[in-house]
Amino acid sequence: MDMDPVLLARLQFAFTIIFHIIFPSFTIGLSAYIATLGAMWLRTGTERYHLLMRFWTKIFAVSFAMGVVSGIVLSYQFGTNWSRFSVVVGNVIGPLIGYEVLTAFFLEATFLGIMLFGFNRVPPWLYVLSSAVVAVGTAISAFWILSANSWMQTPAGHEVRNGIAYPVDWFAVVFNPSFPYRFAHMLNAAYLTTGFVVLAVGARYLLAGIHAEQGRTMVRMAIGLMAVLAPLQLLIGDQHGLNTLEHQPIKVAAMEGHWDGSKPGDFYIFAWPDEKAETNRFGIAIPRGSSLILTHKIDGLFPGLTSVPPQDRPPVVPVFFAFRIMIGIGFFMIAAALYGAFLWWRGTLVETRWYLWIMSHCWWIGFVAVIAGWVVTETGRQPWVAYGILRTADATSPVPAATIAGTLALFVVTYGIIFSMGIYYINRLINRGPEGSAISDDGGGMANTPLGAARAAAREAISKP
Repeated sequence: MDMDPVLLARLQFAFTIIFHIIFPSFTIGLSAYIATLGAMWLRTGTERYHLLMRFWTKIFAVSFAMGVVSGIVLSYQFGTNWSRFSVVVGNVIGPLIGYEVLTAFFLEATFLGIMLFGFNRVPPWLYVLSSAVVAVGTAISAFWILSANSWMQTPAGHEVRNGIAYPVDWFAVVFNPSFPYRFAHMLNAAYLTTGFVVLAVGARYLLAGIHAEQGRTMVRMAIGLMAVLAPLQLLIGDQHGLNTLEHQPIKVAAMEGHWDGSKPGDFYIFAWPDEKAETNRFGIAIPRGSSLILTHKIDGLFPGLTSVPPQDRPPVVPVFFAFRIMIGIGFFMIAAALYGAFLWWRGTLVETRWYLWIMSHCWWIGFVAVIAGWVVTETGRQPWVAYGILRTADATSPVPAATIAGTLALFVVTYGIIFSMGIYYINRLINRGPEGSAISDDGGGMANTPLGAARAAAREAISKP
């Protein structure tokens, strides 16, 4: 069977970037949460904030390390599998990636050492300041990476000479038309992802009856954050969608499963897009719902997939379903956050066990939403790797398909091992809990007493999925 080297190169990059994005989407939000805990500790002197800060810093260290390791491979792929991409758009993308290293990675690396190893070695204010600087560094890193990726979606501030893109206005390059929306959307998604992880851990502790004070703090802080950011994400996403309709209308058509641009668009809750027949099968739709959302008119029109030749359309099925996964999780987040805020207002948040049980099993939903959004963004851009400048089929290196397939298999195995070990260690840290809490990891040296047995049972309870 002949293998398509372009498809394999795309699959390899997709696998590595989906794996990688899990960790920045967590560490961006977690670093901000750690800095917030540190500020509250300095302001109030309350020990539980300090314990939680040290606890989450350990988890941050593991996640940050896994993010760095998984991200290095992405840089190499530009030279191995995507050399023509580097030739055509390297004059723009290369400096943007370089700015990320100079302004963000060096900043993070400098203060990360103090954050991880500076406790009891530097003054508390410097220790907390280092955490805040790391948080700012992660946001700056997201700024440059999103700027580079957004330029690939909506190129601006450049000129093409002899098939090569050259920057002519760096301000227009950095702040290209889609960047503000994509940056806000991704940053907010990172904070929401972290919020659900913190909420899940706090809920596990409360259900098990251990680390109760820290658990209440985590649950309340997470709910307070999510009650604001989850509805805000809906508004940001709406503006991002309108911007995408303006600059990449065929991507929006694939997201909506909209084929005929001469008719108002229905919003399909479920359907199976049939790309050969250019129609949707088994559709359950809200009539003219897409037109109302995208044009704010019940009979508004927007371009359909048939307005361009088949070779200029993205793969419809993955874009269509990934978009619905992202939207479904988004509405669940809003409902969970607002209901949690309602329970907090009523004073029954930590006593409503069914709610805590559900939230304790929802630590993963933010990651799935981020991955689904990334699939929509990147697959929806096809067949372009740099929109309107360079097609994906013309961006690859002349590497044999067997070579790409072999390295892809090695990546799957290696990343699987790294991911499993990282998750195992993070789960051990969570099971151990904040050091200095009422229940310690060794049962306080009382393993053979009734109290020690109770503590062991509690630890076993939270270790269960």
